[in-house]
Amino acid sequence: MAPASPSARSAATADPTAATRPRNRKQLIVDAAGRVFSERGYHKASMEEVAAGVGITAAALYRHFPNKYALFAECAHVMVDRLVAALDAVPSGAALADVLTALTRVTVAHRASGGVYRWEARYLNGEDRRRLGVKFARLVQRVDEAVQREHPLSDGRLRAMAALGVIGSVTMHHVSIAQRRAEDLLLASALRVAATDPAAGRPPARPVELPARPVPRTRRAEILAASVPLFARDGFASVTNGQIAEAVGLTPSALYRHYPGKIDILAAACLQAAGLLAQGVERSLHEVTDPHDAVVALAATYVAYSFEYTELNSVAEAELAGLPADLRRPVVLAQREHIAVWEQQLRLARPELDPRQARVLVHAGFGVVVEAGRRLRWQDSPDHRAAVTALVVGALGL
Repeated sequence: MAPASPSARSAATADPTAATRPRNRKQLIVDAAGRVFSERGYHKASMEEVAAGVGITAAALYRHFPNKYALFAECAHVMVDRLVAALDAVPSGAALADVLTALTRVTVAHRASGGVYRWEARYLNGEDRRRLGVKFARLVQRVDEAVQREHPLSDGRLRAMAALGVIGSVTMHHVSIAQRRAEDLLLASALRVAATDPAAGRPPARPVELPARPVPRTRRAEILAASVPLFARDGFASVTNGQIAEAVGLTPSALYRHYPGKIDILAAACLQAAGLLAQGVERSLHEVTDPHDAVVALAATYVAYSFEYTELNSVAEAELAGLPADLRRPVVLAQREHIAVWEQQLRLARPELDPRQARVLVHAGFGVVVEAGRRLRWQDSPDHRAAVTALVVGALGL
């Protein structure tokens, strides 16, 4: 064997990993980063954590992406690009089931990293957000065309968005379920949503009794009430103590007499959200004995809560991952108790479901509320609440 040339020996010395570096390293980095951003949020994630997930050094990571924002923007676009590519492979005029199947397979296959665009995309700059919006609008249009071909209704793409909410919901939870089972379950749910007439939704037999909006009667409560809209608009990490203090007429240092730190305000907001929802569920299920009626009541309550407390709910959903473990634990326990109520009632109404299937469908219902609510711009009205509730009930298969 001939000896290596001086230039080859020099290259190997300069970069000893060159011979073993995978050709798709950039894609491996994006996939790992998507998982980290989805799990920990944009601001909590670090380049070192992403690098460790790929098995490379941070220095090697920076050779591919100059900073965390560039990597984050790439992750946000990659997921939507995958969905667009999947639809481009489906012939024009294809059946709705084929369109939704293509989207479901991609989303389930990348569920660990697919949550980036849902909550974290608000951290993109204006141009990246605009580009992402154009791509997503293309997805919605293609799905809506298929929905209207098979189930023509004038609903302003509401069912298309709700069906996408069903599919995308799998990126927002950790229920362990086989990939094929998840695909089949989500596809069937999305098809039911597409076939549901939102205008046929009716108010529940018993009106939803949400707890009254808390009235701030202490300085601590005033701080919490003023912080939630700021967190919802700008994201927790972008809001300063100075902004919060100004909103309640305090100096920044005075905040510490009421909360040890800004993170404690966020924890209080998440706990308040969980508490208000739990109270609403307790009231709605009072004296309800039929499982089907109970699930409808749960759906109507969650929809009413989401419209009534839109900012609070969005903060609790989007920012929970950023809480330290000790502050996150009671919120997570409250969420699990809430989902357990849904699971129990749904399995009573649909005995053929196992616990994992029921939980996946419950989260699909939540996904419907998120995307349908966004489509309606969270403009609260009895008709909007009834329409979204009907779509949730359709997603659950009742």
